[in-house]
Amino acid sequence: MKKFIILFIISILAFQTTYAQGTAGESAKYEYRQLIDMPTAGVIQKGSYGLSTELLPYGTLIVKLEAGIIENLSIGISYGGSNIIGSGDISWYKFPPGVNLRFRLFDESLVIPALTLGFDTQGKGEYFDEAKRYEIKAPGFFAAVCKNFSVLGYLSLHGEINYSILEDNDGDNFINLMVGAEKTLGSSFSVIAEYNFAFNDNSTNEFGEGKGYLNMGVRWSISDGVTFGFDLRDLLGNSSFDTNAADRGMVIEFIQKI
Repeated sequence: MKKFIILFIISILAFQTTYAQGTAGESAKYEYRQLIDMPTAGVIQKGSYGLSTELLPYGTLIVKLEAGIIENLSIGISYGGSNIIGSGDISWYKFPPGVNLRFRLFDESLVIPALTLGFDTQGKGEYFDEAKRYEIKAPGFFAAVCKNFSVLGYLSLHGEINYSILEDNDGDNFINLMVGAEKTLGSSFSVIAEYNFAFNDNSTNEFGEGKGYLNMGVRWSISDGVTFGFDLRDLLGNSSFDTNAADRGMVIEFIQKI
């Protein structure tokens, strides 16, 4: 796996002949609205729409549609299920479609990070009927900050605090924290990492081991408005449902002006 990732990164850097403008790299035209699971301070531009698909373990597929309504305000809707990719019966999520609302309270300045307030009900992974929750809880209400620095390209630091109001049937609904970073490598390539402290998921070992979730990934702007991503999830082996050290996921995102 390590050899595959190294060869993948080298091949992308070697064949970057155009300045594709997606969400990754120094020439990025659009903002991240999430790193991997972590919401960011990014907001889709007014008059633009975004369509993304995320493929996760157990044939899980999540599709999200977002639109910039007015300046610094976007809305979105998402839905998915498990075993969509594979064979056998599809297990659609029992929750209603996820909703996503975000408003940028103020933009980044020289000394102050960007701040966005939002609400997102889309969890990830399998959905458990008895516990009425996703394997990875939805953010719920959140506040996200981001600050960019010029370091051999760009380095973006992210922080987020959230409170998941819908998935509290497990009796563990504490305020949660996430931190993350993006580092550009060339015009259209970035590496990202995030850590979810999972304070709202550590009171028992039923779903998590109390280690938190460490995720890493790569993003590649392969065409104008189109970004491809590959992720390694749960590198600390926190999930109680998987014996592997890390899960793999893929993301394809498409953003265009209306």
